[in-house]
Amino acid sequence: MPKNSILLLGTRGIPASHGGFETFVERLAPYLVQQGWDVSVYCQEEGPEAIWEDDWHGVRRIHVPVSGSGTLSTIKFDWVCMRDALKRPGLLLSFGYPTALFALLPRLKRRRHVINMDGVEWKRSQFGKGGKAWLYINERIAALLGNRLVADHPKIAEHLETRAPKSKITTIAYGADKVETADFSLLSFLDIESDKYAVVIARPERDNAFLEIITAFSSEKRGRKLVVLGNLKPDQVPYHAELKAAASDEVIFPGAIYEHPKVQALRKHARFYIHGHRVGGTNPSLVEALGAGNAILAMNNDFNSWVAGKGATYFNTVEDCAQSITKLFADDALVASLRAGSEAQFKAFTWPAILAQYEELLLAEHP
Repeated sequence: MPKNSILLLGTRGIPASHGGFETFVERLAPYLVQQGWDVSVYCQEEGPEAIWEDDWHGVRRIHVPVSGSGTLSTIKFDWVCMRDALKRPGLLLSFGYPTALFALLPRLKRRRHVINMDGVEWKRSQFGKGGKAWLYINERIAALLGNRLVADHPKIAEHLETRAPKSKITTIAYGADKVETADFSLLSFLDIESDKYAVVIARPERDNAFLEIITAFSSEKRGRKLVVLGNLKPDQVPYHAELKAAASDEVIFPGAIYEHPKVQALRKHARFYIHGHRVGGTNPSLVEALGAGNAILAMNNDFNSWVAGKGATYFNTVEDCAQSITKLFADDALVASLRAGSEAQFKAFTWPAILAQYEELLLAEHP
């Protein structure tokens, strides 16, 4: 009996070194291999060389070199991947919809195509009018052309119901690992003490309230540290320069860190995690904070409250945030209560549960 086949598109590839979708594919692809699937993942490379393949933990990686950088290279990459995928057997699973226009090809060839719709990307403030228009149009196209749409949050599903029949929308959240222990010595390059710092892990964008969080933390001398992970380029990005200017000398900017053991240690030994996302769905960083059993201080909105539930305390303004930071550093009982809440909330976001839901969906959609 032939194996079920699937081709995963729309990410930069595995192993993950970019973001949530890559991390998810790094978990999903080997899981499906273990379940007997033939799995291919497209990986973006630099250069003019031809497409080449290799094996990674039983997953076929299809390396697609593209010249240039930025948005144009991503569009080229997606175009080449889609054309190549249609020459191979299997179900198509795409992550994101920035180039959903290319989904017309599998539709014309009657190939089954599942699209994970990410968040409401065209609402994000980092995009200009042209970028927002492009994303808005492609969201509509993806909703029309995808055979099945995956939402990672009930609010995203509600939004998609304004674009597509409810019957073709499935809600599956994001997963994370449970972090029981972590080696604090891995953080020796940082000037921090266990349980005496807060941490922010996200892309440094306005939608993620970095400026509000840094301003709130820096509003007084605390004798504690705030560690802000993210790839800041203050010489190139004005917003990043604003963040640096707003930060007190108790704010640490170590850059982006992708080594899982270091990130897990940074989470596990933090007094609490601060999450400023205003838009999106089930944000990976917030789920990972639950998995680490963090006390959580989060921006108050429906996206965050559905994920964190009672495992968090919430803020609306800079003043709210500053007051909550002060209280979380001082109140051991509150921190203990929030940590317990996170551990209870995390039970719905474990990788085995999430990956099993995905396979069930993919089996139903497999041609």
